[in-house]
Amino acid sequence: MADDPYSVLGVARDATQEAIKQAYRKLARQHHPDLNPGKPEAEARFKAASAANELLSDPEKRARFDRGEINAEGEEQAPAGGYRRHADAAGGERYAGQAPDPAMFDDLLAEMFRSRTRSEAAPRQGEDEHYRLQVSFRDTVLGATETLTLPDGRTLSVKVPAGVTSGQVLRLRGQGGPGWRGGAAGDAMIELTVAAHPLYRRDGFDLLMELPVTLREAVLGGPVEVPTPGGPLRVTLPAGSDSGRVIRLRGKGVAAHGQRVAGDLLLTLRVVVGPPDAALESFLRDWQPANPVDPRAGLEAMA
Repeated sequence: MADDPYSVLGVARDATQEAIKQAYRKLARQHHPDLNPGKPEAEARFKAASAANELLSDPEKRARFDRGEINAEGEEQAPAGGYRRHADAAGGERYAGQAPDPAMFDDLLAEMFRSRTRSEAAPRQGEDEHYRLQVSFRDTVLGATETLTLPDGRTLSVKVPAGVTSGQVLRLRGQGGPGWRGGAAGDAMIELTVAAHPLYRRDGFDLLMELPVTLREAVLGGPVEVPTPGGPLRVTLPAGSDSGRVIRLRGKGVAAHGQRVAGDLLLTLRVVVGPPDAALESFLRDWQPANPVDPRAGLEAMA
């Protein structure tokens, strides 16, 4: 059974015909299917409002309804049409026989046109533009400012923070496409590609480096100069250092933005014997270590 038509339209029982008309127009504009595509609840409200308006806009039907002679669907003893007929009709027959007010549809069309015009005339933000920028490994460790030349000849100053990685995207607000009708410009989205480095590799915020040392430096230890991203650094090697020994230089790694301290630089020693040396060969033939060591001990058990 249909709802009370006065409740559907939201009007009092003594409402004037003009008040009923205005209430119906308001609901029709709000819930018309053309303005609410894909929303079945809006279509249901529109149909209910149309049925209520059909009954109450007809003085004779309204009087009979008020006297209880017909129900909200306009039925007496057996179903005789009204809202139920329209609701159950085929798609092409919906709303048939409602004798809609032409002025109401004019208003609906005008409202649709105004909405579209407002949408087209409203300020719109410009499109984001996407670019790629290759940066040096050192710049990602220490941070830097790079210049990016765009296809149209413009240049952008790109601040590269320390700690960035390949694939990371930097956003430059307001440096993208121009806005429409006073809208803000879009953003420039800069995807970074980090160039490889011949000496360093990254492990999180730490840097890894292989440091070649001479046999003398490995045996006797002492100071050696080590290249770091921040400049050369003098490091003292412990005496008796084997190949593969790792020396950690704290705070000499990646100075990532937001980190309280930088990562570390880990030096892996690689002993380099060098070209043949007659004196060294002669010494080693006669040399007998005080504490002999078998560097291959245990290998058989691993095989």
